[in-house]
Amino acid sequence: MAPRKLAAGNWKMNGTLAALAEIDRLLADHPAPGCEVLICPPATLIHPMAARSQGRIAVGGQDCHAKTSGAHTGDIAAAQLRDAGASHVILGHSERRTDHAETDEQVRAKATAAHEAGLVAVICVGETEAQRDAGQTLDVISAQLAGSVPDGATAANTVIAYEPVWAIGTGRTPTSDQIAEVHALMRERLSARLGDGADFALLYGGSVKPGNAAEIFAIPHVNGALVGGASLKAEDFGPIIAALSAA
Repeated sequence: MAPRKLAAGNWKMNGTLAALAEIDRLLADHPAPGCEVLICPPATLIHPMAARSQGRIAVGGQDCHAKTSGAHTGDIAAAQLRDAGASHVILGHSERRTDHAETDEQVRAKATAAHEAGLVAVICVGETEAQRDAGQTLDVISAQLAGSVPDGATAANTVIAYEPVWAIGTGRTPTSDQIAEVHALMRERLSARLGDGADFALLYGGSVKPGNAAEIFAIPHVNGALVGGASLKAEDFGPIIAALSAA
């Protein structure tokens, strides 16, 4: 199969029930998009968003625990996300890796738990500004892929998102050549390790906006985007969905 085209929105720690009006507008403006659409809201909104979208927009969590249950106050199991209506979960986002000191091994364990619960794991990788400036980008991405992606990963249950840490929410975007270099590396590493690595959806994330979406989606091996702030409003996320649909 060819890689899926996926426009994914990460609402991070933003949104209340009133924000679900944005889902209504997306559904009205894009009744039959030419790509898959996923929104990962705060955990409090997963169930009402899933009910609101009625399967027309996929809903995901922003993290899950590696364990199925137990004394882990404040954490959420993958099966609980699935029970609330989620079909996906973001794992290893740079904010989790930085703020919570998550390691590749922990991300791998969480991805395995997500797969066992029937969720698609959206595994994030990306280098810091210091690593980019030191010429370490490809080594960092290769190591994160090797450590974070479990052996049971397939194109059906796993999506990889490249998010250079220095481009998230800063307005800075790597050049097309820089994005292409990393995405080509990811495709090569996945293809060498996994039987269907050529079919994985590879997303780019990091200051994706309506104004640069079409250019980003024209880059080889870019099959969609993981969008932060621009996914909070239908007027911003809608044009990104349209650009991917047309790509």
